Amino acid sequence: MTHRQPSDDFKSSLAWTSDEPMGLIIDRAEGPFLYLADGARMIDLISGIAVSSIGHRHPAVLSAIRAQLDRHLHVMVYGEFVQEAQAGFAADLTSVLPAGLDSVYFTMTGTEANEGALKLAKKATGRHRMVAFHNSYHGDTHGSLSVTGRSVYRDPFLPLLPDVTFLPFGNAEMLDAIDEQTACVITEPIQGEGGIIVPSSKWHQALRARCSEVGALLIFDEIQTGFGRTGSLFAFEQFGVVPDIITLAKAMGGGMPLGAFVSSREIMGTFRNDPPLAHVTTFGGHPVSCAAARATLGVLQAESLPERARWIAEQVCMRLRHDSIEEIRGRGAMLGMSLSDAAFTERVVSRCRDNGVLLGWTLHSNNLVRIAPPLNISEEVLHEALDIIVAALDEG
Repeated sequence: MTHRQPSDDFKSSLAWTSDEPMGLIIDRAEGPFLYLADGARMIDLISGIAVSSIGHRHPAVLSAIRAQLDRHLHVMVYGEFVQEAQAGFAADLTSVLPAGLDSVYFTMTGTEANEGALKLAKKATGRHRMVAFHNSYHGDTHGSLSVTGRSVYRDPFLPLLPDVTFLPFGNAEMLDAIDEQTACVITEPIQGEGGIIVPSSKWHQALRARCSEVGALLIFDEIQTGFGRTGSLFAFEQFGVVPDIITLAKAMGGGMPLGAFVSSREIMGTFRNDPPLAHVTTFGGHPVSCAAARATLGVLQAESLPERARWIAEQVCMRLRHDSIEEIRGRGAMLGMSLSDAAFTERVVSRCRDNGVLLGWTLHSNNLVRIAPPLNISEEVLHEALDIIVAALDEG
């Protein structure tokens, strides 16, 4: 069964982002499962691309959403009214971050969070040059795309922001290119769409030291790695460094749209003058999304889900020992299964989908399969999914 019967409205009225969309007709979702209109059940091993880290429609998130709906929705542009959902979640979030990451600016999306972080770095330092890394991915708006290190996505939209230098990811010898004219360095602590690439702690620490030496602000894009996905609440905790600015989104909202960039009160305060309201948003930090996010963070902590991400990695690596697999890499439940070639990878992913397991590729690779299940997936369901993957590998 292919499960692919897109409606006429989908075909005629909705903008497509590829020539061959998956076309799965979603009826509902619950926990680790997607239920399709034809009655099929699929195990979601990509979590909406690392969004549904506590599963779909977690009861705590639904309860928080309902309670906020009974109070108010949007009431004013960002930062002018005191809204308990916003202020309460900001306090909860900063309580689990180190000193120096104590001021939160909420957005709607991850790329918007990166846009704000880049602006903040330029405003705070008075500098304009930016450094990013090859094969990185930071979003598709013009500023975020300007620091995304993949020409196939950048070239159709040139010219982008000027004064951006790209360095090899994980290469400490090239960090001297970060100089006194550099406003910021933006990096993913673990490259996601670039192929689930984990650099060494030594490289992270050398990067932190170089930024501190020349006065450049270090931005960690934790949009995909944050909120328990890699085995700690935030990936930077595993590398012995603290960024000057962190950007967040995806899993933060528990399925609701929400992003943020977080820095020190001193750095964030530069947005207040010259001019006042130097960065504004209408819907950033929507109260319903913030209520959902507050509940999500509570679930992550109460159910020890960062630790469970590490258990998921152990199970996946133990079960997926197959001659067709070149490598499984990543941290926690942010894993990539590298196969031999694109055609074989497509067959495996397609067979898994036909048998009830949803997998996917990363943007920059056609032979790396993303494995990123909800962190609270049960042992029974995870092993059911892994059995189906092994069978697909055998058939391939």
